[in-house]
Amino acid sequence: MTPRLLRVLLLLTLGFGGPLRAAEAVAPAAPATLAELQERLEQRLRGERFRGGLWGVQVVSLASGRVWFEHEPRRLMSPASNSKLFAGALALDVLGAEYRIRTPVLGSAAPTADGTLAGDLFIAGRGDPTWRVRGTTRPFASIFTPVVDVLRRAGVRRIAGDVVADATWFHQPPQGSGWTVDDLNDWYGAELSGVSLEQNYAELSLTPAPAPGGEVSLAWRQPDAGLEVIARLRTGAADTPAQVVVRRLLGESRVHLWGSVPAGGRPEWVNVTVPRPAEWYAAALRSALSGEGIAVAGRARAARWPDPSPVPAGAVKLGELTSPPLRELVTDFMKPSQNLETDLIFGHLGETRRGTGTPAHRTGEALALEALREFLGRAGVDPAEVRFEEGSGLSRNNLLTARATVGLLTAMARHPAARDFEASLPVAGRDGTLRTRLRGTAAEGNVSAKTGTLRYANAIAGYVSTAGGERLAFALLLNRHVPEAGAPSAREELDQIVALLAAYAGPG
Repeated sequence: MTPRLLRVLLLLTLGFGGPLRAAEAVAPAAPATLAELQERLEQRLRGERFRGGLWGVQVVSLASGRVWFEHEPRRLMSPASNSKLFAGALALDVLGAEYRIRTPVLGSAAPTADGTLAGDLFIAGRGDPTWRVRGTTRPFASIFTPVVDVLRRAGVRRIAGDVVADATWFHQPPQGSGWTVDDLNDWYGAELSGVSLEQNYAELSLTPAPAPGGEVSLAWRQPDAGLEVIARLRTGAADTPAQVVVRRLLGESRVHLWGSVPAGGRPEWVNVTVPRPAEWYAAALRSALSGEGIAVAGRARAARWPDPSPVPAGAVKLGELTSPPLRELVTDFMKPSQNLETDLIFGHLGETRRGTGTPAHRTGEALALEALREFLGRAGVDPAEVRFEEGSGLSRNNLLTARATVGLLTAMARHPAARDFEASLPVAGRDGTLRTRLRGTAAEGNVSAKTGTLRYANAIAGYVSTAGGERLAFALLLNRHVPEAGAPSAREELDQIVALLAAYAGPG
């Protein structure tokens, strides 16, 4: 018997893949009993390859409440975007699935008989995350169609003053608590703002010349972002890969580019976060209004917390912008794991709790965390096992346990919003962050779960139906694991466990 064959047989006996890739070994038979399933899982988690890592795992039957398996279930772990499970559940519980964010559109005065707004136009932002067309075929200017419709219904044909984006209702710094400086250069760390646009980052195309050495052409997909590009780019050989580095220093509007793109190739696209996104919104809205025949005599400007609101006391409400229902907003941030949209909903919920006695320095984020602790108590989850700084999970300081996660999933399975909550989760092999994962396994189309990924932090938690018909809630968290060369990634390790749960056909 060859050493390789001996190794494969050993892997089949133990029921896990070790450092071999899944494609290199024959899939082991599903465990026949719950005891065998538990033994396989425990052997896997105690494998030598995880000697530097930390696991937190719990699997519970939703029907009986019985714990099928657990491993350090009360260990505080970095959940990454598994935090979004809690933000989404909280929003559905407190605000309700039908809730809509309503953004007032105001004028300094009522329009005159000839359609003149003799003063400024104000968009009083409330954190609506849906002002975007990214991922659709709609033109950029269509983002502002609802504003144009409001103005036309109000009889506004001309604005004598400024277009003002007021983001002061949203008491929130541009970054979530615990975010790192490195995050702020990338699209997933875009600034938070009560008035946001296109998820607060713009896309820049880099078109190479036909031959090496030629100039690289630059073009923004979205206008009016106010970014200055300083490019140190060249067109490289046709058979070389694109290599581009993008850097916008914190607080600056200059974007630095280095690298090369292959001659004659398709344009490369890079994402650039936009500072002070409310200013971008105001500038782009002004352009859109002009394009729709509504003349604007003044300039575009914006205000954000902690500055006071620029809206005067006698302002007239011209109308309002209405978001889709909350069930859609939660799905929109949960399936693709969108940080900005999560924290906007989280902060908006916090702001709905602000009272006349709430200190002005207290952020909406802090108020939402207070609401989260209350919700956990109602759901029967120990708040001591959920220690968050913000809602999206981008903070490395967010901590929770597998037990708390399964407790939340269990509570939401019997919540009035249970259907909307589960529908918001990515489905294995189908959509969201699970669209390419677990294909060809018993988990495909069967598992609804939230993923989480940061450096040295990986997680997946949600619902699975076993081949035996048992509905389970599960949470798998793996921190500080550094795979050896050629070994399965942390994500693959998690997926193998989920697939094993889905394939189990035995009794509970």
